[in-house]
Amino acid sequence: MPDTILMPAGHVRLGSNAGQPMTRRDGIAKVTGAATYAADNRPDRLLYAVYASAGIARGRVAKLDVDTARAHPGVVEVYTPENRPALEQDPDEKFHMFAWRTEALQNDSVRYANQPVALVVAETLEAATEGARLLSPEYEEQPARIGFDNGEIYEPGSTGIGGAVTFSKGDIEAGRKAAVRTTETHIDTPLQYHNAMEPHAAVAEWDGDLLTLDCPNQALVMARDMFAKYFGIPGENITLRSPYLGGGFGSKAIPIGPYILAILAARELDRPVKIALRRDQMFGPVGHRGGTRQVVKLGTNADGQLTALEHNATSTTSSFDEFIEGAGNASHNLYASPAISTAHKGVRMDTGTPGPMRAPGEASGSAALECAMDEAAEAAGLDPLEFRLRNYSETDPASGKPFSSKALRECYAEGAKRFGWATRPLEPGTMRDENGHLVGWGVGTSLFPAPMFQALATATLRADGTATVATGGVDMGQGAWTALAQIAADGLGLPAERVEFLAGTSLQPDGGVAGGSGHTATAGGALFAAGSDAIRQLAELATNDPDSPLFGAGNAGVEARDGRLCAADDDSRSEAYEDILARAGLTALEGSGTGGRDPSIGEQWAMFSHGAVFAEVKVDPELYQIRVTRLVGAFAAGRIINPKLAQSQLTGGMIWGLSSALHEEGIHDLRSGRLVNGDFAGYHIPVNADAPSVEALLIDEEDPYVNTLGVKGVGELGITGTVGAIANAVWHATGTRVRSFPIHISALLK
Repeated sequence: MPDTILMPAGHVRLGSNAGQPMTRRDGIAKVTGAATYAADNRPDRLLYAVYASAGIARGRVAKLDVDTARAHPGVVEVYTPENRPALEQDPDEKFHMFAWRTEALQNDSVRYANQPVALVVAETLEAATEGARLLSPEYEEQPARIGFDNGEIYEPGSTGIGGAVTFSKGDIEAGRKAAVRTTETHIDTPLQYHNAMEPHAAVAEWDGDLLTLDCPNQALVMARDMFAKYFGIPGENITLRSPYLGGGFGSKAIPIGPYILAILAARELDRPVKIALRRDQMFGPVGHRGGTRQVVKLGTNADGQLTALEHNATSTTSSFDEFIEGAGNASHNLYASPAISTAHKGVRMDTGTPGPMRAPGEASGSAALECAMDEAAEAAGLDPLEFRLRNYSETDPASGKPFSSKALRECYAEGAKRFGWATRPLEPGTMRDENGHLVGWGVGTSLFPAPMFQALATATLRADGTATVATGGVDMGQGAWTALAQIAADGLGLPAERVEFLAGTSLQPDGGVAGGSGHTATAGGALFAAGSDAIRQLAELATNDPDSPLFGAGNAGVEARDGRLCAADDDSRSEAYEDILARAGLTALEGSGTGGRDPSIGEQWAMFSHGAVFAEVKVDPELYQIRVTRLVGAFAAGRIINPKLAQSQLTGGMIWGLSSALHEEGIHDLRSGRLVNGDFAGYHIPVNADAPSVEALLIDEEDPYVNTLGVKGVGELGITGTVGAIANAVWHATGTRVRSFPIHISALLK
């Protein structure tokens, strides 16, 4: 039965809801079509907005045929830099750490292909689409700067969102001299574009100076306040609703120009306005993963132990803003080298600005690091797994801090056992299947930080023994509504089916950011604390009431179990929640809670999720077509709230790793700067046939320090390690080292 024991501040014991493989609360609504996504909202008098996309990558708009577009039947208004209503906040000013410079028709310059250059608003989507086509833009074009060899290389101010550009630990020069062998691995990774099933969309409706905004968003209160800044109104004047998201992956936390323009049009025209990006418009204004060019140098001694680790990366960003993929950071916290050095440079290109994309930095960086480790293992004559074990770090290599928990050895052991790694021959090109295909096995290590943010929540016990909990949390497909409800139910000592979970709007307490693999820990911590606060108040009522069986039990403590308070030292003394509330004359009792981490805890411990991914590939010896026939990942991420959802996330991460290894790349024409493959026909992603066997093993791990719940994240962990594991398997099958991703057949031709 669900139970919660009241404990002092610190690590808490969850009840029996946590740890159960409960089915998604929102699953039936999604598969039956009952779920309402942003673009499904159709308020009365709705207008439709379509933006005209720039057909060049650099220059200015010289002419727009506004009169013809405006004259088209059904077109209500056409907005250009000439008549765009004023904003309170300059779109080119970075007023917030998540405020990218964006395009909201502030001038006629073109900074990348697919940039919005005008907005057409009409009575129907068809009229708005035709109006945008009739604008027939003419340009003054400048040469596009695309590619590492054509862009401006410079020293960036930070990586990611405020990360350090360089890092150094130990004496690199001494490490180089101590090495008996040195390997140097060069890896390029391409631009990757967010392509969630649900494209970006927004429906904006004003009522005086009050705005209701439906749009998929990963950080409801933060984004609400940023939108408010653009329009010069208090954040409380905006209701941001985002109950369902069809995927986000980092791209839906940041206000974008098309949303701002739609909101402007709705205010100017005094009618609701909807904008929904076409699939091709997802390649440009909504962020992407920047490309990287990386060099990893590893020095090893005669025993195959690292003496020096150097990781340098050059990452692409836009010509007008900065987001540098922190690829080198992947080398800070994994392998035990006495000397580590990482550095980053940027290259400015005429593209949209990159942004956070599932495992930003770590996804690209771990691909290079894991390929380099495999190459160093080969040079040392060691099995790749044995080489990793010889360089296993017992403390965090970057800081020297102990890990709050680390079950990576168990991940290696369980994954290898399940995969059958022990029978792997050391030499490449020696395994074939019954059809004569070359077979290769590779391994990669997974690592991702376990961050926490800040969140608030409330929990209300009702007179009938049920409860309502609320937080502005976000479920973008990871199952947060289910896992968070399980945590909340345990905080209240109730079965999950007796707890109503409210989330998905900015009207609820700030649920923090759904990103960085920290949402479950953060919002979950707030929800559990809110439930515990409600139970604390309930216990005070009971233990101080002479008519209660629990009178005087306060010193011994009480436990909340299945809707009853029980004396901790005597199970026979108990009382139902509804009886306690009824005798107190209360119809409800509300608790509140916060989620976050004590900064002093972070100063003492290094906090990460870990894993190991084993990959099998089969390669046609004549066509060199690559198939990933098996992926087995073993992962340790603290307390697992819902194994079914965690395995789903880890499996999805590994499939994205497969996608990065073999499929995904944004290809820009070097002359025009336009994206060549800006649709699902040309931008390749894997389907079921590409991933016939993907298995995620959950390794037991208790972490008493990472947060009160002992929870780490799994959303981004699975992609790290997988890309390198597949590349290493390709080498084991063919004897050819991969130098760029995705792996093309041409790279294997000799």
